[in-house]
Amino acid sequence: MPPAPPSYDLITMGRSSIDLYANDVGAAFVDIKSFAAYVGGSPTNIAVGARRLGLKCAVLTAVGEDPVGDFILKFLKEEGVETKFILRKPGTRTSAVVLGIEPPDKFPLVYYRDNCADNQLSIDDVLAAPLQDCRVFEFSGTGLSKEPSRSANFFAAEQARAAGATVVLDLDFRPNQWHDARAFGVSVRAALPLVDIVLGTEDECKAVTLTDPAQVNVAHSQISGARVAGDVTAAVEAMQRRGPKVVVVKRGEKGGTVFEAGKAAHDVPGFPVDVYNVLGAGDAFAAGFIYGLVKGWDYSKAVRMGNAGGAIVVTRHGCANFMAYEDEALKFVAERGGF
Repeated sequence: MPPAPPSYDLITMGRSSIDLYANDVGAAFVDIKSFAAYVGGSPTNIAVGARRLGLKCAVLTAVGEDPVGDFILKFLKEEGVETKFILRKPGTRTSAVVLGIEPPDKFPLVYYRDNCADNQLSIDDVLAAPLQDCRVFEFSGTGLSKEPSRSANFFAAEQARAAGATVVLDLDFRPNQWHDARAFGVSVRAALPLVDIVLGTEDECKAVTLTDPAQVNVAHSQISGARVAGDVTAAVEAMQRRGPKVVVVKRGEKGGTVFEAGKAAHDVPGFPVDVYNVLGAGDAFAAGFIYGLVKGWDYSKAVRMGNAGGAIVVTRHGCANFMAYEDEALKFVAERGGF
C-alpha cells in the first residue's frame, strides 16, 4: 500500500500577535482615535491565508497566559487552523503590534515584543510538533532574532527537511527586532542550507548579504522597515550558492520574479489595484504561493496565485482577518487574465 498522505499541507512556525490597526485611515499616527483588533504575525497570517484557500494548516507558535493569547487562539480555532501546537509560556506576554494607515506609502508600525512568548519556542516544543507529517514547513527570519527561538527554528527546519517536507523561508526582515541589522544576514545565511525556497522583497534579499550598517536606511513608516542598498540579483545568487534552489522576489503590484537555480530569472505579472493598506501583502502572497506548491503547480503559476492573494488583501483594512478564500482568489485571477 502507498504511504498515507501527510496530515498537514502546511505547518508554519514563528510570530503570533494581536494587531491593532488604526480605524482613522489617512490620519497621522498621533491623531489616531481608535483601533480595530485583528490577529497577526507573519507565520500565523500565512497559516490563516492558506487555510482559507483550503489547505490543512497548523501553527507552531507561543502565547502568554493572558487574554490576548485567548483572543488569538479563539480566532485560529474558528478559522480551522490547528492550534494544539500553540504553547502557553508562563511569565511571558503575547506579542502585540500597533499600526497606522496613511496610504499610499506611509504605514507606521510599533512592535511590542519585549518578553514575548513566541521568542521562547524551544527545541522541546519542536519535538512535540508533527514536522514529519507535513508537505510544507514555513518559518520566518524574525524567528531567528532571539534564543531559544533561533535554535528551535533551525532544528525545526532540519526535522522537516529530513522528513521530506518542502522548507520555505520567508525572510521577514524587521530591523528593529535585531540588535544589529547585519545579524539578520548572519542568521539567515546559516539557515539557508536547510531551505528549499526563499521568499522576500528586494530589500529583504539584499539584507541577507548586508555587511555595512550604513547601507540600511531605517524608515519606520514603511512596511519593510528599511531600504537596503545593493544588487538584488547578486544577493539572490549568493543565497542560492548556499542551498535554496528557488528564490522568489516579491515586487508588489509588479508581481514577482522567480530565480530558479540553473535557469534564467523570469517575471510573473502582478495585479495593479488601488492600495488601501499594504500591511500583510507578503503574507497573503506566501499563502497563495504555498497553495500552488501543494497543488503541484509550476513556480510561475504559484507566484501568480501569490500575487492575487497580495492584491486582494491590500484593498482591505487588515491581514489575517481579510485573507481571500479559494473561490474568491481563483475568480480574481480568472477575471484578470488567468494564470
